[in-house]
Amino acid sequence: MADWNDPRTTRQGLGESQSFRGASVPRTGEVFDAGLRKHMLSIYNYMASGVLLSGIIALGMFVTGTAEAMFFSPLRWIVALAPLGIVFAMSFGANRFATGTLQMMFWGFAVLMGMSLSTIFLVYTGPSIAATFFATAGAFAGLSLFGYTTQKDLSGMGSFLIMGVVGLIIASLINIFLQSPALYWAVSFLGVLIFAGLTAYDTQRLKDEYRGVRGTEWAGKAIVLGALSLYLDFINMFLFLLRFMGAARD
Repeated sequence: MADWNDPRTTRQGLGESQSFRGASVPRTGEVFDAGLRKHMLSIYNYMASGVLLSGIIALGMFVTGTAEAMFFSPLRWIVALAPLGIVFAMSFGANRFATGTLQMMFWGFAVLMGMSLSTIFLVYTGPSIAATFFATAGAFAGLSLFGYTTQKDLSGMGSFLIMGVVGLIIASLINIFLQSPALYWAVSFLGVLIFAGLTAYDTQRLKDEYRGVRGTEWAGKAIVLGALSLYLDFINMFLFLLRFMGAARD
């Protein structure tokens, strides 16, 4: 990493290049951009690997019949609630955990999510799940690219979107008792929109966050926590979209 306190670097200012003893020294802006790209690529790699791991476990449990056995046992609730506990532990305990511990928690979260997601194969057909997955992947890529490249400040969306997530949770709990089809579809539609917005917002947030964590011990933690945020955006958008695109099994 460049020494930002080196007078040979700062003397010429941002955006200027220089050479020492015949060796070309990159512009400070170029060094920052390269570090940012590496940082974001690491986040995407972790996120994509987590989604892939969850998918493999979900499909494997369905093929072996484990998903059906779990669905009709108390283990179903443990598997459903355990990932939420890990998310809270990682989010609020990041200061206490080492980077390696957060990494192990992330992979454990991906495994548990795969176990929980295995039950969707009992409800929807394989082709419709695959079609929804690829549609979500395309939408996620476009929205994340927008969040990364746009010059518009999306920070104002954050509070609104988080409030929307809370509203979705409350409405979903209420509908457990009401069993209202209208509320079900309204929650599904808003869920797709809210997590689409969160995908763009979180991407820009993680990009802006790099300026504060680069070169610190928090850089590794930020990668894992960033991957967790994008994973949640992707999976939730997929599940809400599946309500529209999924074909029920006979």
